Amino acid sequence: MAKKKGANATIAIIILLVMGLAGLGAANFGGTLNNVATVGDAEIDANDYARAFQSQMRAYQDRFQQPITAQQARAVGLDQLALAQLVQRAVLENEAAKVGISVGDENVSREITSVSAFRGASGEFNRQAYEFALREQGLSTGEFEARVRRDVASGLLTQALQRGVETPDVFTDTLYNYARETRDVTWARLTADDLEEIAGTPTESDLQAHHQANPDAFTRPETKKINYAWLTPEMIAKDLEIDDEQLRTLYNDRIDQFVTPERRLVERLAFANDADATAAMTRLESGEISFDDLVAERGLLLEDLDLGDVSESELAGAGSAVFALEAPGVIGPLPSDFGPALFRMNGVLAAQETSFEEAKPELQEEAATDRARRIIFDLAPQLEDMLAGGADPALLAERTDLRHDTIDWNTEVFDGIAAYASFRRSAATLSAESFPEVVELDDGGIAVLKVEDVMEPALRPLDEVREQVAAAWTRNENGKLLAQRADEIVQQIQNGRDMAAFQLDLHSNRDLNREGFVEGTPPSFHSGIFEMEANELRVIEADGDVWLVRLDTVNAAPEDTAEAQLVKLQFSLNVAEQLAAGIGAAYARALLAETPASINQQALNAVHTQIHQ
Repeated sequence: MAKKKGANATIAIIILLVMGLAGLGAANFGGTLNNVATVGDAEIDANDYARAFQSQMRAYQDRFQQPITAQQARAVGLDQLALAQLVQRAVLENEAAKVGISVGDENVSREITSVSAFRGASGEFNRQAYEFALREQGLSTGEFEARVRRDVASGLLTQALQRGVETPDVFTDTLYNYARETRDVTWARLTADDLEEIAGTPTESDLQAHHQANPDAFTRPETKKINYAWLTPEMIAKDLEIDDEQLRTLYNDRIDQFVTPERRLVERLAFANDADATAAMTRLESGEISFDDLVAERGLLLEDLDLGDVSESELAGAGSAVFALEAPGVIGPLPSDFGPALFRMNGVLAAQETSFEEAKPELQEEAATDRARRIIFDLAPQLEDMLAGGADPALLAERTDLRHDTIDWNTEVFDGIAAYASFRRSAATLSAESFPEVVELDDGGIAVLKVEDVMEPALRPLDEVREQVAAAWTRNENGKLLAQRADEIVQQIQNGRDMAAFQLDLHSNRDLNREGFVEGTPPSFHSGIFEMEANELRVIEADGDVWLVRLDTVNAAPEDTAEAQLVKLQFSLNVAEQLAAGIGAAYARALLAETPASINQQALNAVHTQIHQ
């Protein structure tokens, strides 16, 4: 049975509104541009769209662990994804209102008071925390509660549609058996070293024939001649002077990085009372028991006791005594937050201090680079204005600090400015007809790109790739010889000779699953063994080498274990949940096809502009 989610959609909306913009800021769009779209009688507020768009940006950053600008987010379609989600929500709201589904104050109150972000230190709903959180996002309680009311109502509509969705047992069993079946294999890799006679030196006709027969391997991809001007923080930072007062302020702000007090590696074993702690210390001092055995006797693990490296102040009342130890040892009983405790000190980390003069070069470089980034950021609007006036990258370089250059770029080029991922993304989308584009580089730099020409893919001349062609020919010819040798071995094994009789470097792997990987084998090896029958022999060719593979056993998926039943249950629930979500999405699309909808592009542009700023 699919899981019943209650009003999880509502909770998600609440968290998006209140918690979802950490680190990104929030915009408030007033004036006449209140709505970015309407779906039937439902409206999509500009603030809701801004929050959804920024939430998509944050999810992208979390996934790829790199920052993304609003311009880049729109280039990869995050704005469309955010808008599509809101449109789907709006069409359900419109339908719920249309069929007369409504929610009372009690239900709205229950949803709101269940949100942890609105609770105080006692764990109970806190009105002040609630109002403060909404105020921080530019929302009144009335607006927010109306939003919750609509979401709960539309949630009731989709829950009614999705209720009762189940995963068929035959579907679960079939996919479980497919996914959990394993293989036992024996294999050997044959290389040129296994040949009695390797391929000779290719003739000119051999090279020409291989070059012509394998054009894909020697074809230059589509290449764009790009005229560009660029400026990076590194280019100008070395010429920026930062006064000592600013550097010393920076040093003092980060004093914890440059001055670290003496620290100790400490473990803490706490007791319920002083008597128990004292008795344990007596046993340790008498040699009756070791500290490790004392920990085990308490049913604990050493990692349960580990405090890591701590300063004297972090140990509070026990600090002075622990830090009085000059060598590893146990001391106690001493006070702790968890009651009287024994402390084992395992090592001393000496205090470290980097003076201002020692840190100055690092601080100078950091401050100069930071200022350079700000200079470049402030330069961007000027470049936009110059481009609008007809300037090209060469003229920008003449009139600003940007440097001008050209590059023949394709997907195989990663040198110079092409080392920047943002440059490659932009270069890939631009054409000769595109207006010059300003690109924010990954290190805070900036570039202006103009595609002057696009060269279609072309076969590189033989003289340009002669060494690569010769190496490929040799690899190919040796591969043919190895395949012949492997076929001979297969024939002899099928005639009764043992695989171990051929002086091969045999490897055996047991219980291989579909998601595994066997080191030393090509990608086709793993997929291939799951296409084989028991005792089947197969020859796999890849990169000029050959793999001889025998499938020893097909191991059926376990059926009756507790783990198997749990996996099946979880899989069944997950699939049912996905099926229910798919039904809900299909229903929303069907409604949208019958519901008038309009997009306010002017309002969307206004949101994008403010987010960019």
